[in-house]
Amino acid sequence: MTTTWASGKDGSHRATNVLSMIRLVVRPYENPDAQRLVQALYAEQLDTYGFADPPESEVASDYVVPFGMLLVAYTSAGKPVGCGGYRTYDAATQTAEIRKMYVDPSARGQRLGYQILSKLEHEAAARGATQMVLETGALNIAAIGLYTSSGYEAIPSYVEGRRETNRAFAKTLAADQGC
Repeated sequence: MTTTWASGKDGSHRATNVLSMIRLVVRPYENPDAQRLVQALYAEQLDTYGFADPPESEVASDYVVPFGMLLVAYTSAGKPVGCGGYRTYDAATQTAEIRKMYVDPSARGQRLGYQILSKLEHEAAARGATQMVLETGALNIAAIGLYTSSGYEAIPSYVEGRRETNRAFAKTLAADQGC
């Protein structure tokens, strides 16, 4: 858990738990806050890799409960600083896919990605998912670290035609994870 220091008017300092100031809210994919964050993710991917799946290529209904979900993380001041979603990937195998994970640069390094990912896993498991899959860019060392430290293991690409710049991961969800 990350601790930051907040300064009082009297010059004093107090420790503040950053994660306790974050609120995760389920939003429709078309929500303006969600779209700003997804567009920022897209721009970052374009800058890093020279290509990315455009946000408008997503099917918004994939992120509607019970088939999926999109979370937006808000600071206590109401600023959207992160997002992440899951959608049903294969209902027959009870597999869900993590998508659109993004944390604004101003909020990075505070385990917000872990908080979003954990909530998505919990919600997917509560709705019957037994496995999660995801893809991330090979150059996104922070994301790869997040996923491997959260129990994800590297797998061959599960999306046909993906470039070698992506890395695929999977995780079996614990039976009690959705409780």
